[in-house]
Amino acid sequence: MAWNSFATPLIGKAVRAASRLAHGGGSAFPGKIVERIDPDFLSRTLAQLPLGVVLVSGTNGKTTTTRMVASMLESLGLKVFTNPTGSNFTRGVVSSLLAEVSLSGKLDADIAVLELDEAYAVHFVRQVKPDYCLLLNVMRDQLDRFGEIDNTARLLSKAAEATTGTVVLNREDPRIARLADVVGAEDGVEVRYFGLDESLRGFFPSDDDMRTTVDAESQEADMSDGASQADDTQAGRTADALPADVMLRSVGDHRASFVIDGETYETTVKLEGVYNLYNAAAALAVVRAVVADAQAMFLPFEEALAEASAADISDTSDTADTSDASGATGRTDQAAANEILRQAGVSPRMIAFAHATTQAMIDAAGEVTPAFGRGEVITVNGSPVELLLVKNPMGFRLSLASFKPEGCNTMICINDEYADGRDMSWLWDVDFTSLRGTGVKAVSGVRAWDMALRLEYDQVPVGQVSTDLEETVMAFVNADPGTPKHIYCTYTAMLKTRAALAKIADVADAGVGK
Repeated sequence: MAWNSFATPLIGKAVRAASRLAHGGGSAFPGKIVERIDPDFLSRTLAQLPLGVVLVSGTNGKTTTTRMVASMLESLGLKVFTNPTGSNFTRGVVSSLLAEVSLSGKLDADIAVLELDEAYAVHFVRQVKPDYCLLLNVMRDQLDRFGEIDNTARLLSKAAEATTGTVVLNREDPRIARLADVVGAEDGVEVRYFGLDESLRGFFPSDDDMRTTVDAESQEADMSDGASQADDTQAGRTADALPADVMLRSVGDHRASFVIDGETYETTVKLEGVYNLYNAAAALAVVRAVVADAQAMFLPFEEALAEASAADISDTSDTADTSDASGATGRTDQAAANEILRQAGVSPRMIAFAHATTQAMIDAAGEVTPAFGRGEVITVNGSPVELLLVKNPMGFRLSLASFKPEGCNTMICINDEYADGRDMSWLWDVDFTSLRGTGVKAVSGVRAWDMALRLEYDQVPVGQVSTDLEETVMAFVNADPGTPKHIYCTYTAMLKTRAALAKIADVADAGVGK
């Protein structure tokens, strides 16, 4: 065994411990160090997993969907390694691995479910060929990093092309759906789709369809109604022509229904928002693919053991009754079966997982809770405060459509740090007119005044504008006790908001540092 199989985990864990003391939370720095001293650590460690690697990427919903897939697989009995903090660069994955591997480099897990940034997914698949790849959508996001939307699609195509097992695509996003063309079908790679019922497609306009109150009139003047309708009809035909392995049929108040194999399954859900439930459809499609592979891999072992057990019973039936009232023989047989599985490298939980039913998967989806800052609810002075991450026009539009402002106080926090994207021009592609009736109580963050100006153009009344985020958040959540509150925030603003709320309320540690 190579020296680094032992040295790398030891060095990495030491650096990780020091980093957590320095930063008060997770950090990608240990991953950066390990990548330097042991470039093969990532691929070598993940190669241990019997069910392989699930890669999740796309513009919107990566963290939430990764959480869904991991949670559902765990509910169905698997041990799952994931990067739960949203540290979605390769070094972030390495840092997460350092927390889980033993000093000998052993990773005690059955499968990995990993969120990867669109650009860093390219770097990841150069080292690790994913067994499953889930691609959610392509939207204009962080223009300073990704440039135009078609460049983002090209980045994601590399992940689809590198996948060895199943690629799951969003059939409603034309740029994602057409990535089926790069999948290695000749090598046995399967393509599956998740989709929407026609009644829900209006919630998810394509990036090319989006208009705001600022430019709608000029755009509509250049387009006849007939042309617009023709485009919509064509888009519907394209989507309907692709078979959806899982389709989101309807959403209600903490309820959702999905169509799978021609049958409708209804469930209560802990998630809110049609976009979160569409992500649940995506997660279900991936889980179904993993279960199908587990059935092909492990059920033959169960059948062989059953045949061997039947033969043993036949051999001993003429001689003596080997059972007693306590069922000792059954326990002995099971123990023997488990030992055979162990020697073959098959965990008994793999067998149990392979028996997962569609209803069990649906039930598991219903139990998923929001990821930190993505619909997360924090109670402050008796008021539910819901944090809603926004980082691009589509994400903001979907949040505004999913969380009605009536009966709630609204705050918007906008930063422009690297993790948020430096280019804030995307705010002008969001339609804020749904907030006219209630107004926005407070606007804060580094780009508070830019946000306030954008709201003014949509005639949305604004109460307070301040770049002092912590002070403004405190004043906002302490006002009007008992009134529900929504805080829309970019990524770093969300982290700072959680840190501020942690001083006066119970806020779960997300492991993302200060």
